[in-house]
Amino acid sequence: MRKILVLRGGALGDFIVTLPALALLRRRWPDARIELAGNTTAAALALSGGLLNAVHSQHEARWSALYGSVPFPAPLVAWFAEFDLILSFWPDPEGDLRRRFPVRAGQTFLHAGASPTRAPAAAHYCEALRPLGLQTENYFHALIAERRPATGRIALHPGSGSPRKNWPLERWAELGVWIAHQHHSELLIVTGEAEAPGVLAGLGTPAHNLPFPVLAAQLSRCQLFLGHDSGVSHLAAALGVPCVLLFGPTDPAMWAPPAPHVRVIRRGPEMKSISVDDVKAALQG
Repeated sequence: MRKILVLRGGALGDFIVTLPALALLRRRWPDARIELAGNTTAAALALSGGLLNAVHSQHEARWSALYGSVPFPAPLVAWFAEFDLILSFWPDPEGDLRRRFPVRAGQTFLHAGASPTRAPAAAHYCEALRPLGLQTENYFHALIAERRPATGRIALHPGSGSPRKNWPLERWAELGVWIAHQHHSELLIVTGEAEAPGVLAGLGTPAHNLPFPVLAAQLSRCQLFLGHDSGVSHLAAALGVPCVLLFGPTDPAMWAPPAPHVRVIRRGPEMKSISVDDVKAALQG
């Protein structure tokens, strides 16, 4: 393979669970040019790590021609024809994408659903590569080979993409005060677009809506990360940071990073079922 295109949309967590599949492609074809159409800010992490050579935004207008009955523009056909392999994880409920490809003789087109159907989620995306003879039982990809020596800083991420996945803020506040006194640690309060900038103000150093490379640099220096089922949690795990993750309505077998340095706390589908003492016990265990 000389050129490979991966179509993968979604947010940060969706991209990170695709990293093991990208790593399989890179190991098999180390000199291939691998491009991705998807989340450009998240994919910047793979660009710097050498898994990708180029990224195209999933929001570009040209992709609309892939769906429906609109004639395929010749320039887009010519561009797609440059690729020896096209791997699609984009939604395709009506089969529009599958009808468009391959665009030339000798081109390989593989498609798997956008939503995972087996656990952990990364296994679903790796499974799509079996027709190429690529297999693995390692469904976790580390973004850095060796982490810097940890500092006394502990990161708290009290948010996620859904309020249902969030532990009550008052419990985060209680836990944060306990951590600061019990562990004598500085707290890094990580928040994103879904959270207000002043969440847990006064408990520690705010890190609000940072660019992913900057956030990654901050997290990589932490000795511990606490969060929910979120993209930031996947990022922390991929950076090798020991994680304690609180789960409720989502299945950790599917969505928790499958790595030995990740510990999950779940007490059923309701996040409020997790007590502060539950988390304290995990930190002391």
